[in-house]
Amino acid sequence: MMDRAHATGRTGAIVAMAVTALAVASAAIEVMRAELPGFSHLLFDSLAVLSGLCAVLGIIYTCTASALVGRFFAREVAAPQHFPAITLAKPLHGDEWHLEEHLASFFEQDYPGQVQYLFGVHDARDEALNAIERLRSRYPDAHITVVADSRLYGPNRKIANLVNMLEKAEHDVLCFADSDVLVDQNYLRHVVGALQQPGVGLVTAVYRGLCAPGFWPRVAAALTNYHFLPGVVTGLAIGRARPCFGQSIAMTRDMLERIGGLAQFAHHLAEDHAIGEAVRRVGAEVSIPTILVRHACVENTFTKLFAHELRWSRTVRAADRSGHLGAVLMHPFALAMLAVALSGGATAAWVLAGVALFARARLIWQTDRATGDKPSGLLCLPLWELVQFAIYVASFCSSGVVWRGTRFRVDRNGMLSPVHET
Repeated sequence: MMDRAHATGRTGAIVAMAVTALAVASAAIEVMRAELPGFSHLLFDSLAVLSGLCAVLGIIYTCTASALVGRFFAREVAAPQHFPAITLAKPLHGDEWHLEEHLASFFEQDYPGQVQYLFGVHDARDEALNAIERLRSRYPDAHITVVADSRLYGPNRKIANLVNMLEKAEHDVLCFADSDVLVDQNYLRHVVGALQQPGVGLVTAVYRGLCAPGFWPRVAAALTNYHFLPGVVTGLAIGRARPCFGQSIAMTRDMLERIGGLAQFAHHLAEDHAIGEAVRRVGAEVSIPTILVRHACVENTFTKLFAHELRWSRTVRAADRSGHLGAVLMHPFALAMLAVALSGGATAAWVLAGVALFARARLIWQTDRATGDKPSGLLCLPLWELVQFAIYVASFCSSGVVWRGTRFRVDRNGMLSPVHET
């Protein structure tokens, strides 16, 4: 009880600081307006009107997303016609938060077919292998294969790990899932059912954030749940999105061979998007059924959160530049607050900010209702919105990303190249 009270107090303090910073910024702009010549007032007013119009469009988008997210998760998932043997491939790296629990969820599947659990590391001394040994003891009848192979084919180490692992894959249905993903017992049934539908070449899944203890992991999960997830659902509904998510990808061995294997994606930042596009190019469909997986959010400081979300945002920008630019409409509250600041605190701008905040709160409620989760943390909503907008703006400022401690440059085609410090 004391921990919860402490966390609530800390959350309130952070939100209060954010609100205070907004008030100070607005006052500073008002002072600037008073000291600048007349034409500058016109410039500020024009920018305020532009921000306000974008906020209105953002509110319309938010209301649309609120309706669409419920429809998306109300769809039925196809049942499997038969239960083929599956190789479940999971690349590992280090002893992550709740690693054993997340991996164990794949051993608890309600799936009557054979499953090969294929785990891969680059180093035979990787601490993640301790969790695998514990899983061997918990599930003595499970067919577990471990591959330790240091070969690399480019800067994308996840792809290298998968390429090395697949040499030991025994079955023709392949399922790739990240190590920090948690699934329910029907996951494999739903994946196989979707994969067996006519014309489908790959099955992927949307995901929600699963937050580790602490304030900043909660913020990270909120950014995933209430920006990413509704954005994907809306993009799919209007035919604008063509996603493929690396948290969960399933395809047949034949399809993998048709697209030329995985090694070709070893220089891609958004390797999952590139895999999906390769499947589409050979005339097959990328299916996104109403399968929901949980992705761990563990960034426990603002710096780690900002770096992680910035890399993800730049990944989206590399995969879809025009779509990323249009994603400005996903930030109606931040745009309305920008109008407040630029207008010197005009009443209409404040009203618009209130409407935007209400629309975003309704989207959160609708999203949680659709996914069966309990809404929480609405007190932090203004902070979530401003942090996400700051990350979005920063994603345009550079083409560099930091991935597992290494800095890379991303070109216009989404290809990675290491940045060598001098």
